[in-house]
Amino acid sequence: MRWLTRDAGIRQFLDIGTGIPAPDNTHEVAQAIAPDSRIVYADHDPLVLDYARSLLTSSPEGATDYLQADLRDPAAILSAAARTLDFSQPVAIVLMAVLQFITDDEGVHGIVGQLLDAVPSGSYLVISHPANDIDPEKMIEMAKRLNRLMSQRVDLRNRAEVASFFDGLELVPPGVIRIPEWRPDAPDDVTTPATMWGGVGRKA
Repeated sequence: MRWLTRDAGIRQFLDIGTGIPAPDNTHEVAQAIAPDSRIVYADHDPLVLDYARSLLTSSPEGATDYLQADLRDPAAILSAAARTLDFSQPVAIVLMAVLQFITDDEGVHGIVGQLLDAVPSGSYLVISHPANDIDPEKMIEMAKRLNRLMSQRVDLRNRAEVASFFDGLELVPPGVIRIPEWRPDAPDDVTTPATMWGGVGRKA
């Protein structure tokens, strides 16, 4: 988010599948650099939204909104987000550790495409995704355990599969790479253990 706000000049963020608020949330990072940034969070879990409303507050110059919505219904997300975001101006669509909950059979690429169709040139797509080709034995076993315990299926993807979400976009260097290696704040950050691919793409 720092790079998007500071270097790419993005002032609007649509963060879908935000999860329970934690330090360095999207709005905190963006508004620390550009206080007028506008952020919309969306999650299907009502508990997450209860936490968000009580813990996440915007800077006076900017705006923050929270939606209870499922990524499988991008039209509803986009419609509600339009209360806060101006879709005639660039938007960063943030999908951090959420696409693994939607299978290819459920049309995951179509969902991402529908979100991208709604934003103009100069917008960005940000993805992180659990990998099945980093420490594969451990990750595949973890996915099997989660799928036994959870009603919502988890599908891990390899680097090429994650990269396919950026088809048609300008992939920002260094491309799809292990999360700690994507423009680290400090050299030592690259040694952080992580079994997730991540990348950023720009809509031309």
